[in-house]
Amino acid sequence: MGVKINELVNEVKRTITFENLFKKSIAIDAFNTIYQFLAIIRQRDGTPLKDFQGSVTSHLSGLFYRSINFLEHNIKPIYVFDGIPSELKIETVRERKKIKEEAKEKMIKAQDDEDFKEAKKFAQLTSKLDSEMIEESKKLIEYMGIPIVQASSEGEAQSAYLVENNDAWACASQDYDTLLFGGERLIRNFAISRTKKVRDTTVTLDIEYVSLNKFLNNLGITREQLIDMGILIGTDFFPGIKGIGQKTALDLIKKYDTIEYILKNNVMIGGKEIFLDLELVTQIRKIFLNPDIKKDYKIPKPKKIDFEKLEDLLIEQHNFSKQRVENALDRLRKLNDAKVQASLDDFIQ
Repeated sequence: MGVKINELVNEVKRTITFENLFKKSIAIDAFNTIYQFLAIIRQRDGTPLKDFQGSVTSHLSGLFYRSINFLEHNIKPIYVFDGIPSELKIETVRERKKIKEEAKEKMIKAQDDEDFKEAKKFAQLTSKLDSEMIEESKKLIEYMGIPIVQASSEGEAQSAYLVENNDAWACASQDYDTLLFGGERLIRNFAISRTKKVRDTTVTLDIEYVSLNKFLNNLGITREQLIDMGILIGTDFFPGIKGIGQKTALDLIKKYDTIEYILKNNVMIGGKEIFLDLELVTQIRKIFLNPDIKKDYKIPKPKKIDFEKLEDLLIEQHNFSKQRVENALDRLRKLNDAKVQASLDDFIQ
């Protein structure tokens, strides 16, 4: 979900293309990306893609074909996987589980009524990522020769640190929490072309680029103040204060500087005084300012693409279309041959 600051970000975000990312390493929030595939790659009645054994394969399809697009455009993806979530996130996880259970009931009813449009709408809210999906996703990425970094906790925090360390140029995630974690460059809608349904219309989603420094300068605040705004609005670690949206939060922080001063001035929202546990505020600030990250991480050197294992995983184990997979693998082989030729040319020179 992440913090809702989209209206404020709209003032500084700009549209970019894959060509703008030529030869750049991008730290991709793996969980965030996989959840997108589980939500959008579905059949007409809303059910996800499945193999002959009934195992979900939407995530593998999305990762495989989109990663090929990255490689064909000479973009260097690094998939960053979440580790153990903070205890403060557990309540959010519980709430999401409840929403998914309710959505599943509505989806089943819509399917029974043969209202497939409604069924698909609720189906997108039921996406579930289990340990087997995570491990298979990692296998697929490794077989494609793409590096993986395992975070100790939040993948967005680890991605931000990769950018800080110059091991990646930008973070790719749909969540704006990346900015609170200090991700200097954020990319959203990271695909060649993406569309989504808005009511009865299909709209194209451009690749968005946000600079943290430009964003903070435009708002006239510091990153610490942005985090305080996030606490007021709501993050994965705290639901926020009822009645405070992004513009109200910005006004409060610009007027009072910090949450402490807001509380000292007995500020009222909707006729009610704001109450916040300052010890909890300190904990949340620490999650964003001093996150649990691996500072001794290692980005594996690019490996050769393992075509045999890709065929086995996708065709033999999950009965993907042999023709489609072979066509995709031919695209990878051309990339592989081009790299070998470039290396030989460099050697001869």
